[in-house]
Amino acid sequence: MSAPFPLEPRNPEQFRQETRKSNLIVMGTFAVTAMILATLSVKVFGSPEGGNFRWNLAGVIAGVVVTSAIFRLVYLQQPWMESARYNWQLKRCLMSLTNIMHQLKAGVEAQDPVATKAMRFYHQGLEQMYRLENHESALADLLPESRAHATRLEALGIDTDQSTFDPEWVEQLKAAYKKKP
Repeated sequence: MSAPFPLEPRNPEQFRQETRKSNLIVMGTFAVTAMILATLSVKVFGSPEGGNFRWNLAGVIAGVVVTSAIFRLVYLQQPWMESARYNWQLKRCLMSLTNIMHQLKAGVEAQDPVATKAMRFYHQGLEQMYRLENHESALADLLPESRAHATRLEALGIDTDQSTFDPEWVEQLKAAYKKKP
């Protein structure tokens, strides 16, 4: 099982600037790599009469593979990738809860402490993601539900600050509230 994931305070403007930079670097790497490999494959394997689409395509596919390797082996360890890495981890945590939303809602209805904490993290994580990505309308839609759930936690005597995602929650909720066939 993976480690708990804590929400970290982030400046939305700086976050967007850093993710834009990392996206441009990765896209630029792909563009240059794909162009070089496509040109090289046409020169080496292509025909002077034309009809080299497959060699161009092979170069582009090789560019995807090479860029993916550079991304995993080099770029992911760079400090300028921190915001993109954090965003990816946040979205993975939120998606793991979205994937069991029926069980999560059933647990909240049953006042299960694990489910109520997980739902609170889900709301806090979504709020942060919407703020970081400047999704004001989605944030406005979420806030009433989030506030109502926070009030429910207070009534149950559960801390409303659930800023750390525990992957064990997903397994516990899956086991406790199995989907009915």
